[in-house]
Amino acid sequence: MQIQIELRRGMYLSPGSYNAVVAPENVIVSSISRNPDLRRYLFLYVSGNYSRLLTRIDRGSRNFDVRRAFTAHQLLAVIREAAHTIVLVEHDPLIFEGAEQMVAPVAMALKDAGRDALVILYAPAIDRRFAALMRYADRVIEIAEAEDLSARTPPREVRRQRNGGPLVPGQRTLEVS
Repeated sequence: MQIQIELRRGMYLSPGSYNAVVAPENVIVSSISRNPDLRRYLFLYVSGNYSRLLTRIDRGSRNFDVRRAFTAHQLLAVIREAAHTIVLVEHDPLIFEGAEQMVAPVAMALKDAGRDALVILYAPAIDRRFAALMRYADRVIEIAEAEDLSARTPPREVRRQRNGGPLVPGQRTLEVS
Protein backbone atom coordinates (compact mmCIF):
# COMPACT_ATOMS: atom_id res chain seq x y z
CA MET A 1 0.00 0.00 0.00
CA GLN A 2 1.33 3.41 -0.96
CA ILE A 3 1.09 6.15 1.65
CA GLN A 4 -1.03 9.11 0.78
CA ILE A 5 -2.30 12.12 2.66
CA GLU A 6 -5.73 13.30 1.58
CA LEU A 7 -6.04 17.07 1.97
CA ARG A 8 -9.53 17.30 0.54
CA ARG A 9 -11.76 14.71 -1.10
CA GLY A 10 -9.82 13.42 -4.10
CA MET A 11 -6.76 15.64 -3.44
CA TYR A 12 -3.83 13.45 -2.38
CA LEU A 13 -0.18 14.01 -1.59
CA SER A 14 2.09 11.08 -2.42
CA PRO A 15 5.74 10.11 -1.86
CA GLY A 16 8.38 11.20 -4.32
CA SER A 17 7.28 14.82 -4.32
CA TYR A 18 7.87 18.20 -2.74
CA ASN A 19 4.54 19.91 -2.10
CA ALA A 20 3.95 23.50 -1.01
CA VAL A 21 0.58 23.68 0.73
CA VAL A 22 -1.25 26.85 1.73
CA ALA A 23 -4.37 26.02 3.70
CA PRO A 24 -6.27 26.74 6.88
CA GLU A 25 -4.67 25.08 9.90
CA ASN A 26 -7.62 22.74 10.46
CA VAL A 27 -7.17 21.24 6.96
CA ILE A 28 -3.59 20.11 7.54
CA VAL A 29 -4.26 19.01 11.15
CA SER A 30 -7.23 16.84 10.19
CA SER A 31 -5.43 15.44 7.11
CA ILE A 32 -2.65 14.10 9.30
CA SER A 33 -4.59 13.20 12.44
CA ARG A 34 -7.40 11.31 10.72
CA ASN A 35 -5.04 9.01 8.82
CA PRO A 36 -4.03 6.16 11.16
CA ASP A 37 -1.91 4.55 8.41
CA LEU A 38 0.64 7.34 8.79
CA ARG A 39 1.68 5.88 12.16
CA ARG A 40 3.42 3.03 10.33
CA TYR A 41 5.85 5.37 8.59
CA LEU A 42 8.73 7.53 9.79
CA PHE A 43 7.24 11.00 10.11
CA LEU A 44 9.33 14.12 10.70
CA TYR A 45 7.66 17.33 11.80
CA VAL A 46 9.89 20.42 11.51
CA SER A 47 8.94 23.79 12.91
CA GLY A 48 10.67 27.04 13.65
CA ASN A 49 10.41 29.26 16.67
CA TYR A 50 6.67 28.76 17.08
CA SER A 51 4.28 26.06 15.89
CA ARG A 52 0.59 26.59 15.25
CA LEU A 53 -0.05 22.91 14.56
CA LEU A 54 2.08 20.69 16.73
CA THR A 55 -0.14 20.60 19.82
CA ARG A 56 -3.17 19.79 17.65
CA ILE A 57 -1.65 16.91 15.63
CA ASP A 58 -2.13 13.36 16.93
CA ARG A 59 1.40 12.23 17.77
CA GLY A 60 0.50 8.85 19.21
CA SER A 61 3.20 7.03 17.26
CA ARG A 62 6.78 6.10 18.08
CA ASN A 63 7.61 6.95 14.47
CA PHE A 64 6.69 10.64 14.89
CA ASP A 65 9.80 12.80 15.31
CA VAL A 66 9.85 16.53 16.01
CA ARG A 67 12.74 18.83 15.20
CA ARG A 68 12.96 22.56 15.68
CA ALA A 69 15.03 24.88 13.54
CA PHE A 70 15.66 28.34 14.93
CA THR A 71 17.81 29.51 12.00
CA ALA A 72 17.84 28.90 8.27
CA HIS A 73 21.15 27.04 8.64
CA GLN A 74 19.58 24.68 11.19
CA LEU A 75 16.59 24.13 8.91
CA LEU A 76 18.90 23.24 6.04
CA ALA A 77 20.79 20.75 8.24
CA VAL A 78 17.55 19.13 9.48
CA ILE A 79 16.24 18.68 5.94
CA ARG A 80 19.52 17.26 4.65
CA GLU A 81 19.75 14.79 7.56
CA ALA A 82 16.13 13.63 7.27
CA ALA A 83 15.70 9.96 6.48
CA HIS A 84 11.94 9.86 7.00
CA THR A 85 9.12 8.74 4.74
CA ILE A 86 7.11 11.91 5.41
CA VAL A 87 8.64 15.32 6.14
CA LEU A 88 6.29 18.14 7.13
CA VAL A 89 7.91 21.56 7.46
CA GLU A 90 5.79 24.26 9.05
CA HIS A 91 7.01 27.48 7.46
CA ASP A 92 8.43 30.13 9.80
CA PRO A 93 9.51 33.25 7.90
CA LEU A 94 11.42 34.55 10.92
CA ILE A 95 14.19 31.98 10.55
CA PHE A 96 15.24 33.67 7.31
CA GLU A 97 15.69 37.08 8.99
CA GLY A 98 19.16 38.23 8.01
CA ALA A 99 19.69 35.03 6.02
CA GLU A 100 17.87 35.71 2.76
CA GLN A 101 20.67 33.94 0.87
CA MET A 102 19.55 30.67 2.53
CA VAL A 103 16.12 30.58 0.86
CA ALA A 104 17.36 28.96 -2.37
CA PRO A 105 19.54 26.30 -0.66
CA VAL A 106 16.66 25.37 1.68
CA ALA A 107 14.25 25.17 -1.27
CA MET A 108 16.68 22.94 -3.19
CA ALA A 109 17.12 20.71 -0.12
CA LEU A 110 13.33 20.35 0.16
CA LYS A 111 13.20 19.43 -3.54
CA ASP A 112 16.02 16.88 -3.11
CA ALA A 113 14.35 15.34 -0.04
CA GLY A 114 11.14 15.05 -2.08
CA ARG A 115 12.78 12.54 -4.41
CA ASP A 116 12.73 9.86 -1.70
CA ALA A 117 9.99 11.07 0.63
CA LEU A 118 6.71 12.91 0.80
CA VAL A 119 7.77 16.47 1.62
CA ILE A 120 5.24 19.09 2.61
CA LEU A 121 6.07 22.75 3.17
CA TYR A 122 3.04 24.19 4.95
CA ALA A 123 1.89 27.74 5.65
CA PRO A 124 -1.54 29.18 6.45
CA ALA A 125 -0.80 32.14 4.12
CA ILE A 126 1.77 33.01 1.47
CA ASP A 127 4.52 35.44 2.36
CA ARG A 128 7.55 36.53 0.34
CA ARG A 129 9.83 33.78 1.67
CA PHE A 130 7.23 31.04 1.27
CA ALA A 131 6.70 32.21 -2.33
CA ALA A 132 10.43 31.84 -2.97
CA LEU A 133 10.51 28.36 -1.38
CA MET A 134 7.47 27.14 -3.31
CA ARG A 135 9.04 27.97 -6.69
CA TYR A 136 11.00 24.71 -6.41
CA ALA A 137 7.96 22.61 -5.43
CA ASP A 138 6.64 19.85 -7.64
CA ARG A 139 3.13 20.87 -6.66
CA VAL A 140 1.62 23.98 -5.12
CA ILE A 141 -1.77 23.58 -3.49
CA GLU A 142 -3.81 26.42 -2.07
CA ILE A 143 -7.00 25.66 -0.19
CA ALA A 144 -9.14 28.66 0.69
CA GLU A 145 -11.21 28.96 3.84
CA ALA A 146 -14.87 28.24 3.14
CA GLU A 147 -16.98 31.36 3.05
CA ASP A 148 -19.38 31.82 5.96
CA LEU A 149 -22.77 32.15 4.27
CA SER A 150 -24.72 32.69 7.51
CA ALA A 151 -23.93 36.43 7.60
CA ARG A 152 -25.42 37.07 4.16
CA THR A 153 -28.66 38.97 3.67
CA PRO A 154 -31.67 36.68 3.29
CA PRO A 155 -32.75 36.41 -0.38
CA ARG A 156 -36.12 38.22 0.14
CA GLU A 157 -34.33 41.37 1.32
CA VAL A 158 -32.02 41.65 -1.72
CA ARG A 159 -32.83 44.58 -4.02
CA ARG A 160 -33.40 43.60 -7.62
CA GLN A 161 -32.55 45.15 -10.96
CA ARG A 162 -35.27 45.89 -13.51
CA ASN A 163 -34.60 42.54 -15.22
CA GLY A 164 -35.17 40.76 -11.90
CA GLY A 165 -31.52 39.87 -11.16
CA PRO A 166 -29.97 40.87 -7.81
CA LEU A 167 -27.81 43.98 -7.58
CA VAL A 168 -24.07 43.43 -7.33
CA PRO A 169 -22.80 44.76 -3.95
CA GLY A 170 -21.91 48.41 -4.35
CA GLN A 171 -23.97 48.70 -7.55
CA ARG A 172 -26.59 51.47 -7.75
CA THR A 173 -29.56 51.89 -10.03
CA LEU A 174 -29.94 55.11 -11.97
CA GLU A 175 -33.24 56.84 -11.63
CA VAL A 176 -34.81 58.28 -14.77
CA SER A 177 -36.12 61.82 -14.33
